[in-house]
Amino acid sequence: MSTNIEQKSNLAERRETFLERLADKVGNNVRASVVFGERVERDGVTVIPVAKARWGFGGGSGTNPQVEGQEGTGGGAGISVSPVGYIVVKEGKAHFRPIYDPGMIVPIIASLGIVTMLVLRGVRLLVRS
Repeated sequence: MSTNIEQKSNLAERRETFLERLADKVGNNVRASVVFGERVERDGVTVIPVAKARWGFGGGSGTNPQVEGQEGTGGGAGISVSPVGYIVVKEGKAHFRPIYDPGMIVPIIASLGIVTMLVLRGVRLLVRS
């Protein structure tokens, strides 16, 4: 019985240290330089690239109660960085200029079409009643 408690305790300690190591690795990469790129200066104008960054991580562990000693831990992390615009600094004034993704035009138009269809359908039902 005490061996089973010790095994559970060891598993819990390994799980905590695994998640701590994973969080440390992801946390070490969280910097403003990930979102704000290297500035470029030319002819009195400074341009600073801006990106959107998303991080995620998770982990877990488990045991098989039907087979003694069968246990495991696992986890992973990921990051997604995509450009959203740039900052132009000129004559002491800064302006953000967004970058529009042309790949988003089709989903936006499709969504607007669906919404328009639903609104017209609702108006038609109201007029009939």
